Amino acid sequence: MTTTSTRTAPTTRTWIIAVFVAFTLSGLAIATWLGRIPSVRDSLGATTFEMGLLVLGMAVGSIGGLTFAGHIVAKVGARRGVQVASVCLAVGLVFAGVAVTAGWGFAAIWIGLIAFGFGNGLVDVSMNVSGAAAEKAGGRTIMPLFHAAFSVGTLAGAGLGALTEALDVPVVLHFAVLGVVVCLVMLAAASRFGDEHRYEEHESTATSPTPVQLTRWQVWAQPSTLLIGVIVLGMALAEGSANDWLPLAMIDGHGLDNAAGSAVLTVFLAAMTAGRIAGSPLIDRFGRVPVLRVSAAVAVVGLGLLIFVDVIPIAIVGVVLWGLGASLGFPMGMSAAADDPRSAALKVSAVATIGYVAFLAGPPLIGFLGEHIGLLGALLVVFVFIIAAGLASGAARETGAAAETLRKRRGRDDGDHGAARDQQPDAAQPGGGEPRLQTDRPHHGTDDTMADPAASGGTRADR
Repeated sequence: MTTTSTRTAPTTRTWIIAVFVAFTLSGLAIATWLGRIPSVRDSLGATTFEMGLLVLGMAVGSIGGLTFAGHIVAKVGARRGVQVASVCLAVGLVFAGVAVTAGWGFAAIWIGLIAFGFGNGLVDVSMNVSGAAAEKAGGRTIMPLFHAAFSVGTLAGAGLGALTEALDVPVVLHFAVLGVVVCLVMLAAASRFGDEHRYEEHESTATSPTPVQLTRWQVWAQPSTLLIGVIVLGMALAEGSANDWLPLAMIDGHGLDNAAGSAVLTVFLAAMTAGRIAGSPLIDRFGRVPVLRVSAAVAVVGLGLLIFVDVIPIAIVGVVLWGLGASLGFPMGMSAAADDPRSAALKVSAVATIGYVAFLAGPPLIGFLGEHIGLLGALLVVFVFIIAAGLASGAARETGAAAETLRKRRGRDDGDHGAARDQQPDAAQPGGGEPRLQTDRPHHGTDDTMADPAASGGTRADR
């Protein structure tokens, strides 16, 4: 026990930093491929349709990675999951780069992208499981900041991609250097991950003397999995549709030129990043459900301004609101899926799989509708799914240790307000107030040890 305590004291901080690194590198790796798509298209002489089929290879690999990730993480842990994923990312990226430069053709690049996509799906689940556990260890909401780090990584990768395109750097050199760097640094970062199972024993004693490990199919059969999946699906579609179609929607629907349309996408991405950075303290103060409902409402208002108001400055304000509203849904969905550590890996895998449907089906669906009713009209599909995410937000309510931690934080905040709060004893937030959290599930004595890293060998210094 002494050895565990000595090791754990500095680990929470380094664990959180290591997860930040993994999220950043994951975004960097994806944007490395996306940033060189023009060169890949020129090398193949491919049509837009053929490039769509090529990108489908990465999507197929990602679904495979997500499908097996729950089992891999449950068996060997998130640390090993990220390490295996980092090798897949590097091998896939380097192989695809060699195939492009050597002229091996469409099929060879497709094989590389399948391996790359598998690594992407596996690292997505693994780092989210570890990030959710690090969030518990730290005692405060961090998941939106992890996803903000992913956004920063994509921005850095896109910038490097533009630079290498401008300098005419060979694709194989670019992919090889980035693939090796991402792999080595991610391997080192994952080695600093904490053990996400350190809460599992306490969760078991709090619920029953004989904990039951759920199977993948049992996890999928839980209504909470499907409802959290609806949240993630709606918000992932809100994010992905902007990445795919916002520039063209501004050009075709609002008459901007190409440069201005691309600039509006940058505004959206900046709003997403800002929302994820600013959202963590709001979630700590009010809980996931109220923040999700407000986020969905803000996104709906923003998207409505973009679609229905034909005044460019107001449309751009709508884009900002859209980005802010869409920023927190995916990370909060991942946190909610990981509340129960016994099923965290499988549930995060299931929810992430549902979310990835948005990235697979969203672009062709919106593109098909856009040809018939215009892109702005086609974005009404996103409008509907964001509303559905808001309606399903109650499924993300904190449970177990997460609920106890939120209750304690609220208790500290209430103490800071003193008599002012005493005069308003019934002013709980609808849908996210403390009275409802207290009845989510019975709290046993062991819940306090779960919420406190010191009970698992850590110290209060971890926080």
